[in-house]
Amino acid sequence: MTTSLPPGFADWLRLREPADAAARRVELVDTVRDGLPADRPLVVHDLGSGTGSMARWLAPRLPGPQHWVLHERDRELLALARAGRLTAADGADVTLTALDSDVTRLTGADLADAHLVTASALLDMLTAEEVERVVAACTGRRTLFALTVSGAAELTPADPLDAEFAAAFNAHQRRTVHGRTLLGPDAVAATVAAFSRHGVEVAVRCSPWRLGPEQAPLAVQWLTGWIEAAVAQQPHLARAAGTYHERRLDEAAAGRLEVVLHHADLLAG
Repeated sequence: MTTSLPPGFADWLRLREPADAAARRVELVDTVRDGLPADRPLVVHDLGSGTGSMARWLAPRLPGPQHWVLHERDRELLALARAGRLTAADGADVTLTALDSDVTRLTGADLADAHLVTASALLDMLTAEEVERVVAACTGRRTLFALTVSGAAELTPADPLDAEFAAAFNAHQRRTVHGRTLLGPDAVAATVAAFSRHGVEVAVRCSPWRLGPEQAPLAVQWLTGWIEAAVAQQPHLARAAGTYHERRLDEAAAGRLEVVLHHADLLAG
């Protein structure tokens, strides 16, 4: 998988990390914890790890010694991940290795030592073929995929243009980039179907961002990117985008804007 991250992407990951942490479904972690070995150090492979936010969220929710293997392509994000420190729920040692890995090329052999495979905000950026390869590599291992965009965004107060911008954004999420047709909001269904073909059941839970006045900086940055992507997909929206954006920014500044951005968490195996 060839990627080109925009400037400031690490800052975006840092800004969204608290919202991600609040959205992920803890009850799936309870299920994960019950099925993990208690007689040896836990090995977790995190795919598309970014700066390591999934490890920072999950490691303190799991007991005992752990070793995390973080897979990421971007050098800046890898450096930030390597600098991180992790803690276990009971204070046990947690070690970390960060690898320059194309997660869409990993095989079952690459994940052979994993007791658990995780990812966060990854699947919607993959193609159908890439999801098939990732699922094939993960099959046979407990797998927790968090925060896959499912396509619905609710903005309060409502605006007549919301639906048109949302549809254009979802189409942008499904765009073809360098020959890769991204799954976008179709990733949840595609991943569940891929696991099903391997005879693996998947539990799916909603994990929405809920952004109110306290999360206004994140809501504003998300909104700006959402509108820009919609206009890139449907250029005719540029005529309305300026005033629509200004209205929404005014609402955010007044503490009146609320956003619910829907995701799904998946637990396979």
